[in-house]
Amino acid sequence: MNDQSNMSQSYHAGEAKGTATEKANQMSDKASNAAQSAKESMQETGQQMKAKAQNAADAVKDATGINK
Repeated sequence: MNDQSNMSQSYHAGEAKGTATEKANQMSDKASNAAQSAKESMQETGQQMKAKAQNAADAVKDATGINK
């Protein structure tokens, strides 16, 4: 092989590596976004459950006369 051929192969190998790295970064970003979305969803669900539990506790207190 001549130097030109070696340079061309090296260039294409580097180009392929760059493309693979970019795709990996995009996949990582998507996974991170999905994780963040899941976290936010879980926090919202937790807040809703907490509010429902508080409402249930207040209802029991009202029904038993503890709140009076």
